[in-house]
Amino acid sequence: MEYKDYYKILELNKDATEADIKKAYRKLARKYHPDLNPNNKEAEARFKELNEANEVLSNAENRKKYDQHGAEWKNAEAYEKARQANQSQQNPFGRNTRQDSGEDFSDFFSSMFGGGNTRSGNRNVKFRGQDYSAVLKLNLTEVFITHQRTLTVGGKNIRLTIPAGVKDGQIIKIAGHGGPGENGGPNGDLLLTFEIENNTHFKRDNEHLYAIINLDIYTATLGGEITIDTIDSKVKLTVKPETQNGTKVKLKGKGFPVYKKDGAFGDLIITYNVQIPTNLSEKEKELFTELSKLRNQL
Repeated sequence: MEYKDYYKILELNKDATEADIKKAYRKLARKYHPDLNPNNKEAEARFKELNEANEVLSNAENRKKYDQHGAEWKNAEAYEKARQANQSQQNPFGRNTRQDSGEDFSDFFSSMFGGGNTRSGNRNVKFRGQDYSAVLKLNLTEVFITHQRTLTVGGKNIRLTIPAGVKDGQIIKIAGHGGPGENGGPNGDLLLTFEIENNTHFKRDNEHLYAIINLDIYTATLGGEITIDTIDSKVKLTVKPETQNGTKVKLKGKGFPVYKKDGAFGDLIITYNVQIPTNLSEKEKELFTELSKLRNQL
């Protein structure tokens, strides 16, 4: 099996932390992503290598096996079982029955992986394919509705349905779309991480949305009707007289879709920001002065 230096692929040293690995992968994956490098076979191969390296090094158990066994890291468990089985063949006098029969341990290990015929027979062990990791960048408005997307992973196009309501940093597993298995073993999985960029003025907290709405002092004082934007439409609101700065209003069901719950939405919570007028004319100043005098007489 060809040895690949996964640390070198991610441009890291062997003492890299988990955070270092994550940061390096995201940076390089964005640089070499097939969507940003169409028809670039070199970038596609580089992206595939990055996914492979990240899958191994971002998993503590896999990283330990890789550090210990190098190119044979995926066979570590089978290797250990083979070693134990070999030891169990030793008799009380310390002689190895396999060695006595003319079969050394390397032959036994080779037979475990289908490397040749031995007197114990040809035994093939099936190995599951490697999991792939990929990053999909979307806008907040794109994940407001369920839609389909085609991804290119490992040189193959995969058509996916992206459910409305997915979250930033959420990882979903797409079974069978990872690396090919060995000796007839099953394919690995594709682990897809979402990076959601907020392209709106709303703040998202799970299925709830938050927004600040500016309110002029006259409407806040006397009350009235205003029109505001939700994430996908416009609604009219009635402002109560004497509305104070910082007042919050909840619009039920006007928030974000709840992940994998059809027809379920969170709320939109708006906060009024009452604005004090500036650049007053002399007449406006006179009127405010009159209002102040009237207020002080109460």
